[in-house]
Amino acid sequence: MSQALTSRQRLIRALHCQEVDHVPCAFMSFSAMRGRCQDAYEVALRELEMGLDSMLFIPSSWRNERPNHPDLRGLPVRLPPTVRVDLWVEELPGESFPILHKEYHTPAGTLTTQVRKTEDWPYGNAVPFMGDYQIPRAVKPLITNEADVHVLQTILQPPTPEEIAAFRAERARAGAFSDQYGVLLAGGWGVGADMVGWLCGLDNMMYLMIDQPALLAELLATIAAWNRQRMRVILEAGVDLFIRRAWYESADFWSPRLYREFLLPTLQEEVKLAHEYDTPFGYIMTSSALPMLDNIREAGVDVLIGVDPLQHGDDPLQVMHDKLGGRVCLWGGVNGAITVEQGSADEVRQAVIYALDLMRDVNGFILSPVDNITEITRRAWQNVDVFVETWKAHRGGV
Repeated sequence: MSQALTSRQRLIRALHCQEVDHVPCAFMSFSAMRGRCQDAYEVALRELEMGLDSMLFIPSSWRNERPNHPDLRGLPVRLPPTVRVDLWVEELPGESFPILHKEYHTPAGTLTTQVRKTEDWPYGNAVPFMGDYQIPRAVKPLITNEADVHVLQTILQPPTPEEIAAFRAERARAGAFSDQYGVLLAGGWGVGADMVGWLCGLDNMMYLMIDQPALLAELLATIAAWNRQRMRVILEAGVDLFIRRAWYESADFWSPRLYREFLLPTLQEEVKLAHEYDTPFGYIMTSSALPMLDNIREAGVDVLIGVDPLQHGDDPLQVMHDKLGGRVCLWGGVNGAITVEQGSADEVRQAVIYALDLMRDVNGFILSPVDNITEITRRAWQNVDVFVETWKAHRGGV
């Protein structure tokens, strides 16, 4: 291709596994840069200044603006007005840390959780409705039985008219920004088994697969129905890419057979829904993805986000190239936490060159550290510069 593309055009073509002017580079997440910026729009501008292909995700709220769901980006999760919350802290014999108790009283019943307030608990005396930090610290998770699922169904409500109006207003602002600066506009997040992990705990999620499959299926169906309501708001407003998080849907937790039984049908439905709006579907899975590649391809996913070369397996990038290359866009290529944040400049340079050389013969590759750059050490920032400079020197094209 001889004609230069805008960043947005380049990424859209890559998402569709089409020819591009050169291999795009878009950081799937860049927390270190967020610490230097006031909002997501400034992050996008700073990335463009670096020469990167930037993605603007909406809603653009940051973690501290999502008290009920810090790890679920996207539309707000608010409790219905009929829910009354009780919260207290207690010192218990035999416990090294205080126990935070939280109860959600609804007309359908009460949900309860108990969480250890460890020294690194980031929320003070608050307990989010769901999130990653609860999983290893929960004494009692929120959902344990069928009655709890029925109560959950009354709490998980579709977006309100006010929330939809607020999102559409941000979509208008983001759309104008995208038109002006040529930035990809993404929305989401969809969620499935990750939410089961937050509500039940990851160990319990795996026990449910074997011991109580009907309960797990009902919980997943409840989440899926709620998730589709939220998806439609995003898709109807219009984005360039819809993203579902699936960190807890990999072979770290699911066998391929159980994945096909519990997760694949819903994933196929969500991909189909996105395609009804002519929107590519992105799927974030950054570890133990290799056993799931056939399922991901069968689901119709357009882009696998988080292609990490340091996953378990023999040459993971080569396997992903061979199984999905040219059919599913691959986003990643270099490990962020180990290679970029902790490695030497030469290690970063070699990793970038290897990924670009390996993927050069397929359309549909977006270079990125996987899955984030969080450190703000001098080494990390210097290695980011090496990463970007090496990409520019070896990306090919015009």
